[in-house]
Amino acid sequence: MGAIQILTYLCTASFLVFLVARVVKYMKTPIHVRWELYPVAHEKGRAEYGGSYFEEFEWWKKPREIDFVNELKEMFLEIILLKGVYQHNRKLWVFSFPFHMGMYLIIAWLGWLTFSVIFALAGMSMVGGFGKFLQVGNAILGFGGLGLTAVGALGLLYRRISDDNVRRYSTPVEYLNLIFVLASVGTALAYHIGTDPWFGSVAAFMAALFSFSPAMPMSTLFQVEVVLGALLLAYMPLSRMGHFIAKYFLYHDVRWSDEPNMRGSKIEAQVMEAFGFHVNWSAPHIQSGKTWGEVGTSGMADQKVEESKNTKEAKA
Repeated sequence: MGAIQILTYLCTASFLVFLVARVVKYMKTPIHVRWELYPVAHEKGRAEYGGSYFEEFEWWKKPREIDFVNELKEMFLEIILLKGVYQHNRKLWVFSFPFHMGMYLIIAWLGWLTFSVIFALAGMSMVGGFGKFLQVGNAILGFGGLGLTAVGALGLLYRRISDDNVRRYSTPVEYLNLIFVLASVGTALAYHIGTDPWFGSVAAFMAALFSFSPAMPMSTLFQVEVVLGALLLAYMPLSRMGHFIAKYFLYHDVRWSDEPNMRGSKIEAQVMEAFGFHVNWSAPHIQSGKTWGEVGTSGMADQKVEESKNTKEAKA
């Protein structure tokens, strides 16, 4: 087994470990400030106008109705079509959409390749109509994903360089991320357009990985493609490109979180825990070193004295 195969195993394992670690980290974060941002996609019959079940008289006595279909629709529009970017920054969407769509197609391509390799390892014949179907699918998804990602990355890089409003908020690592992606997909395109348009070498390499057997001899350019792809996979959950993990929690735990804070509930326990956190910054209206519970109640005693004084004066 060669060094490139070992590197691929390590990078794949690293991707999975850090992906899970990041998910666990988000799951364990303290409760966020409840913004109640409307519209909430799963509000049945009210999402269109931004309503809430809290509008109902004695809502706590009625069962909640959740529209999972509309929630899935909104998730599709946001994740696949980048609805928010399209509505609020059309110029960015022009390049961001092909970049993300290319990434999705690459994921689909790798999945398609995986099924193809599994069928082949299971002894099924790849000759004939079924084999041609898998081969054509590999080419369409592969070139589609790599091409769109390259176009999107080039466009986003151009935007960061040419647009002063974007450039002033861009950090060096964001340029490096785009260059890294461009190098990876550009190498793959250069190799497969000129040498392997049906991606047979990728399928053969994956078959060697799945069967834990030595890979066939590889050209230098294909080795560079594999190494860059493996390193990019390992790097993704560690970088800002891993924001796809946070997006689920952003929507379900922040934007669409409308669970009522009932006595004895999990939310009440999380809120009480948050009251115990210490303030580590100061401002004219806040003193550092105190807990949020102390900050929130610090003026209540003085307020009660003032109210009592005003009441006595009014009676007099």
